[in-house]
Amino acid sequence: MNFFQNLIAAAPPASGIIISVALMLFLGFAMTRLTKRLKLPNVTAYILTGILIGPFCLRLIPTSVIAGMDFLSDIALAFIAFGTGEFFRFSQLKKNGAKVVVITLAEACLASLLVFGVCFFVLRLEATFCAVLAALAAATAPASTLMTMRQMGARGDFVDTLLQVVALDDIVSLVGYSVAIAIAAAAAVGGRFDAGTALLPLVWNLLVLLLGGVFGWLLTKLMPPKRRSTDNRLIISVSLLFAVCGICSLAGVSPLLGCMSMGMIYINLSGDEKLFKQLNYFSPPILLLFFVRSGLNFRFDALFSSGAIGSVPLLAVGIIYFLVRVAGKYLGAFFGCLWVGKPKETRRFLGLALIPQAGVAIGLAALGARTLGGERGVALETIILASSVLYELVGPACAKLSLYLSHSYSDKLEDIVPVESTTPQGVPKTEAEKLIERIHAIQKTLPPHLSANAENEQAFSEAADEYYENTRMQTRIRRRR
Repeated sequence: MNFFQNLIAAAPPASGIIISVALMLFLGFAMTRLTKRLKLPNVTAYILTGILIGPFCLRLIPTSVIAGMDFLSDIALAFIAFGTGEFFRFSQLKKNGAKVVVITLAEACLASLLVFGVCFFVLRLEATFCAVLAALAAATAPASTLMTMRQMGARGDFVDTLLQVVALDDIVSLVGYSVAIAIAAAAAVGGRFDAGTALLPLVWNLLVLLLGGVFGWLLTKLMPPKRRSTDNRLIISVSLLFAVCGICSLAGVSPLLGCMSMGMIYINLSGDEKLFKQLNYFSPPILLLFFVRSGLNFRFDALFSSGAIGSVPLLAVGIIYFLVRVAGKYLGAFFGCLWVGKPKETRRFLGLALIPQAGVAIGLAALGARTLGGERGVALETIILASSVLYELVGPACAKLSLYLSHSYSDKLEDIVPVESTTPQGVPKTEAEKLIERIHAIQKTLPPHLSANAENEQAFSEAADEYYENTRMQTRIRRRR
């Protein structure tokens, strides 16, 4: 291992970076082969890969390369946020907008308040650190929940409410995080607290929200229907995403809200779902590098120390954070649904579907670690990474359980595809006739492939095929000339 590490360190900078990225990609993929056998999610595999090849284990990746990958957090958040923006459809928000806002504020705020209360009054941790941790507790990982819903074919009031709450969750978390990290950063350098310290981050996020909206509108103008080839659509969308990300980084704010606003404006103005599917199929290598890089920063030795935030070991803080956040999410969702009069199935089980937490929280923790620096930054990232592994283990199972218990999907054919029991003439249908009718109805709704990622793969493949055909056509024209 030392020989391999010395070989990369002695190589030219470009060679060392390329080899390191190749290792991260391949070993991250290889680890998923093992975790799939253990029924563990891919995010867990990526984080474990980073831990194993990082400076605190096998030391395969030089610290200079790790330090130069800070930008991955911003880019990964940009893709995650843009995809989340797809679910902010104005037509859906108009139906239950006020009710969804009440539920979201109830579950997000209660989770944050419980985390802050336990960490500050029970664990006696530093107040500003507790505030940052509490803000991150509001975030929910939409990816695993949405994947579970698509796999199960879930539908109904529970699913509609869940989609909108998950989308709004991250906005609440980001606003709280922006204020908390500004106060924590000011405290770290001995600054004083005033109204400006709390209000300035809100002003910045409002400007970022407007910036994202402008870029979303610009994206619709640059990609008029049927006038851009699919490869150019991908180039334009990624370039604008990177532009928003870069501007936010220059201003020292998270790109989450801006990219989310960009996705929201684009989907409402264009109705183009295909672009989101293409980007979803394009982004996995970037997200893999991001999670592996997060694992590279994970420190085992920090788990058993308290750092500079108090006297409790970070491992205990991570476990308590995990349990308290779960309780806050469940109770907040229950009382929020009760307040707005949601059906009992929704209020009883919505909290279970809000347990997953990974991408947004890890991304914000990485940004927070960069802002706080030192032992506080290490402590924040260690706690979130440790708890995220637990969330990824139990989150998808809880989301699936909530969909089943809320009767959002069924394994009975008569519930999945209901049909009339009599013909238009009033003649009772036989069981065979009902079965044939159900089979025909199911066939009409089936996608071309049955894999969970089929729609994304199909959209990306269509783009590649169109690009290939256009290239061949241009080559033929040149040869004729």
